[in-house]
Amino acid sequence: MADFVEINSTPEDNFTEADFKLKNNVEDIMIDTNFASQSFWKEVGAQFIKKKSAVFGLIAIIIITVLAIIGPGMNEYSYSDQDLLKKNFAPRIPGIESVGIFDGTEKISTTTGTKEINYYEEQKQPDVYFWFGSDNFGRDIWTRTWSGARVSLIIAVAAAIIDMLIGMSYGLISGYFGGRVDMVMQRILEVSNGIPRLVIVTLLLLVLNPGIITIVFALMLTEWIGMSRIARAEMLKLKEQEFVLASRTLGARPLFIIFKEVLPNIIGPIITQVMFSIPTAIFTEAFLSFVGLGIPVPQCSLGSLISEGFNSFTTHPYQIVPPIIVMALLMLSFNLVADGMREALDPKFKEM
Repeated sequence: MADFVEINSTPEDNFTEADFKLKNNVEDIMIDTNFASQSFWKEVGAQFIKKKSAVFGLIAIIIITVLAIIGPGMNEYSYSDQDLLKKNFAPRIPGIESVGIFDGTEKISTTTGTKEINYYEEQKQPDVYFWFGSDNFGRDIWTRTWSGARVSLIIAVAAAIIDMLIGMSYGLISGYFGGRVDMVMQRILEVSNGIPRLVIVTLLLLVLNPGIITIVFALMLTEWIGMSRIARAEMLKLKEQEFVLASRTLGARPLFIIFKEVLPNIIGPIITQVMFSIPTAIFTEAFLSFVGLGIPVPQCSLGSLISEGFNSFTTHPYQIVPPIIVMALLMLSFNLVADGMREALDPKFKEM
């Protein structure tokens, strides 16, 4: 029989349950549990909040959007109501008028000098209040300003989203297939870009009936080129990566690779470009309305309000101030948010 060797046990060999418990040595190995547990979008949100200017822009956009929704219903006036007995009334706000500001008094320059006048008292309207004043037709500028902001926001956001879909798809397809397909598509893009955008938009608005849909369609035809170039550049950078090669090896179709594999990896530059394109669309719409090719009366946009206020700027400057401030804040805020999104979504900025 085989000899059995008895192994003498020592006190160190007597294991207990405590010996099999995990050691809480997180601090020893210096693992950043907060970073490890964060998802991509949580990290983007944290980086975005760190940039104070982007947060300010986001808050301003939210405030203006809320006022564009509820602002026109905050008083009894409509954006199209006219009352010539109440035209050119200066701003008058209840509660503040007792302080001596926004009490309906304005200074008017005449050939004999400057004089103060209060149309509320002259027209015997003691119970009438126009928070931003009234225009040449007696329409409430407060209501028209926020109605115009609503129209401008709808046009800009709708045009930006449509341009994103068209330009993104065009650029991704062009960059993925390459060769003759890419050459033909890029020549078409260069021809489209060579025609002045203002000429295309002006001719289109002269042919079609002016309105929100027409302006969105006009902007859609001209604002997609920048998006397509960014999407094509990103596709050329990613289409030779290993994950794309793996999808091809497994038999994935081109459209699946383009929109399911590559698109999620370039969502950051796409979102950033959309945010930058919104203020461009706001300015383009405002310019068209300013030159008389935009929203038809009695509807209004920020551009048409600025155009109307410009005609009476020398006599009643308060009429042009509200739409200018709202449009400037909108464009500045969207640019600040876009800049913050670019830094939050781009890994290169996180390393700096």
